[in-house]
Amino acid sequence: MKVYGIPNCDTVKKALDWLRANNVAYEFHNFKKEGLSTEKLGEWDAKAGYEKFLNKKSTTWNQLDPEVKESIKTNTDALKLLQEKTSMIKRPVIETDNFLFFGFDEGVYREKLIK
Repeated sequence: MKVYGIPNCDTVKKALDWLRANNVAYEFHNFKKEGLSTEKLGEWDAKAGYEKFLNKKSTTWNQLDPEVKESIKTNTDALKLLQEKTSMIKRPVIETDNFLFFGFDEGVYREKLIK
């Protein structure tokens, strides 16, 4: 299982604490430092749609010029912006072979990640 996020994000911290407390093994990918490939963002878009992981409540989104926000008309536009500004991705991203989830929800984690 891979967890994508930013280590200083409170929601990511909460998720990682939960995973450790429940003995769920994971590999962490710091997308602030390591970035994200266009292929990975495309995979997530194909599986869930970029609307699921473009966090329009984020500080970064709120600080964008209105023209930039309005320019997001297609998934190509959104993915290009998300690759440039990874802090607008809803965090953490939990990815397994058959599960993709954005954010922290203890109930969902318990159902999908504890065997």
